[in-house]
Amino acid sequence: MSTTTHSTHPAAEDIRTLVREELPRLVEIRHDLHMHPEIGYEEVRTSGVVLRELTDAGIAHVAGMARGTGILAHIPGNGPRAVALRADIDALPIEERSGRPWASRTPNRMHACGHDGHTAILLGAARVLSRLAARHPLPRPVTLVFQPAEEGGAGGKRMVEEGALDGSRIGPKVEEIYALHGWPELPLGTVATRRGAVMAASDRFEIHVHGRGSHAAWPHRSADPIVCASAIVTALQSVVARNVDPLDAAVVSVTIMEAGSAFNVIPDRAAIKGTYRSLSEDTRSMLERRMKEVAEGVAAAHGCTVRADFHRIYPVTVNDDGAVARFEAVARDTFGPERVGTLAAPVMGGEDFAFYGSHVPSCYWALGLAPGGAPFPPLHAPDFDFNDDAIAVGVELMCRLAVRVTA
Repeated sequence: MSTTTHSTHPAAEDIRTLVREELPRLVEIRHDLHMHPEIGYEEVRTSGVVLRELTDAGIAHVAGMARGTGILAHIPGNGPRAVALRADIDALPIEERSGRPWASRTPNRMHACGHDGHTAILLGAARVLSRLAARHPLPRPVTLVFQPAEEGGAGGKRMVEEGALDGSRIGPKVEEIYALHGWPELPLGTVATRRGAVMAASDRFEIHVHGRGSHAAWPHRSADPIVCASAIVTALQSVVARNVDPLDAAVVSVTIMEAGSAFNVIPDRAAIKGTYRSLSEDTRSMLERRMKEVAEGVAAAHGCTVRADFHRIYPVTVNDDGAVARFEAVARDTFGPERVGTLAAPVMGGEDFAFYGSHVPSCYWALGLAPGGAPFPPLHAPDFDFNDDAIAVGVELMCRLAVRVTA
């Protein structure tokens, strides 16, 4: 990869003016997307809005990726490798209670994670960069990734597998990639990131307990899988407390228990399901090993057997040191050092941006949403709504990252 200077493309001075010109349209797009949320791999209308805007701006693109709703776009520039900018486009199965005029019109669907804002910002960056490129060539090509199904569907993995980074679909190979996320804990107008792990590996487990059923009046004739499963739930809490270094971080959360079908029958099986989170591959593997050992040991003590299944969903999202340094230099040049911070610790939520970072240097950064530092509804809450006042900040910084001059 090329080394970098702190210089920017000469046309970068025009970016703020162009962002202001595009902003009213971007707010309208954001509100429209918010009113019509679609969950993972169902983002047909959302994808249509993105395609409409790309076509209107004359930006080359490839549609129909990642099971149909993913889009890859390309703006030409000098140089053999591209910089990529990514946005996730899906919503969540949550009933909205924001009370906004542009609140979701679809029952049990809402943009509770701000992906409507992410999409509007990337569309804004696309339109501004396209206008710059029409005046004089960009310093390097730009790849724009509009990705479906971040919320548990691993749309990022599919986009990578289908050529989002390797230059096989449109544009040249990607040399680095950036993505943002609206951050309710950060003040409006500020941005932040960190080196190393920024989001946890997000995985799922199922523990199936097999016992011996009986009439509920004769529990002594059973090997009760419900009692056993309950003991396993309690014992699993010791895995993080006693097997994870206190200076590391991990989560084991049981979120589902399933058993029985009648009030007077002890069933012969039960199931425990949940999530486990970690910040390294070693801890990830250790959690799986210890959860299985604990479950088997508790089951044996209760005269039951278990089958433990582990499903790895998202790896750890790891920011590249060089990409973070480049982000920080550009952000400070753009907004001043007082508006650029460092995230104090990784977040135990998961992010499929990790799949891009497994192939090219990446930087995942946080965009402040809280006006005046005041409390702001948290992500995935029914009253969450992306802050329109953050859109211009996101668009400008994405554009400046794209036009950063390499040397």
